[in-house]
Amino acid sequence: MRLGLDVYGGDFAPQATLDGLGMLLNELPEGDCVVLFGDMQPILDNVDNDLIKSGRIEIVHAPEIIEMGDSPTKAFQTKHDSSIVKGFEWLRANKIDAFSSAGNSGAMMVGSVYAINTIPGVIRPSSAVLIPKVNGGNTVILDVGTNPDAKSDVMYQYGLLGSCYAEYVFGISNPKVGLLNIGEEEKKGNLLVQSAFQLLKDSPDFNFIGNVEGRDLFGDKADVVVCDGFTGNVVIKQIQAMYRLMEKRGLLDDYFKSFNYELYGGSPILGINKTVVIGHGISSPLAIKNMMLLSRSIASSSLFEKLTDAIAHCSQ
Repeated sequence: MRLGLDVYGGDFAPQATLDGLGMLLNELPEGDCVVLFGDMQPILDNVDNDLIKSGRIEIVHAPEIIEMGDSPTKAFQTKHDSSIVKGFEWLRANKIDAFSSAGNSGAMMVGSVYAINTIPGVIRPSSAVLIPKVNGGNTVILDVGTNPDAKSDVMYQYGLLGSCYAEYVFGISNPKVGLLNIGEEEKKGNLLVQSAFQLLKDSPDFNFIGNVEGRDLFGDKADVVVCDGFTGNVVIKQIQAMYRLMEKRGLLDDYFKSFNYELYGGSPILGINKTVVIGHGISSPLAIKNMMLLSRSIASSSLFEKLTDAIAHCSQ
């Protein structure tokens, strides 16, 4: 497995990414290689020479950086020697099996859609994150910001994308898919959620269980929760804020410690033809390590091939 990493992605790059690399290599199988994209000399100055000779890492010189404040589309079109653009070039050419970055998320989305392309039939790709369940395991929630104005047919596909992700990456058999709403009743919610419910309720493509409420995100009622990107982003950021508040007040037990974003690393882009994972801009070395491990899990599961087959046979 060859995993691509944007060394200059994130607020604390390149130090955090290179420190994360050191942690990562202790957990990767011997045959795996990490391909680093960034300014070569600083990387060489900070990576042990014996490690470079070992064949476990490879460096691709990419001296430009797409900054967090750059326009994603313009930067992708003009900064051809940037770590993000080079990473997508290698991913598209099958020189790496996955590409991850904690850098400009907009540029990562532009690369995912225009350099890699969506799976035929996918209307809009989606980003997904995990929410810890009280009794163990995680709930997959999508979308969490990629498409703030999703339509009902897009949300139907979220159900399929999320179901496949839960099954093939996390081993959940016949995942339970719920639609996030303000009540359990079929007629509850705004026009978008009501119309999405009508598509989802008779789905032969996945196991739809009906509406779920915000309080159900942390229990066993659903394995996958579908919502539009606006709602999902608000939910995730509220959870992150509560975690930080509890951390500052010394209120964390083992369960609430599991809400630390560093343990999950990043969010995959589901519905494209390759494995792409976007990390948080403030990613620490631990978050970088887990972002890369997540990318490996997704790539090794051949998720995009299975999604391609699922979309091709989708009833909608």
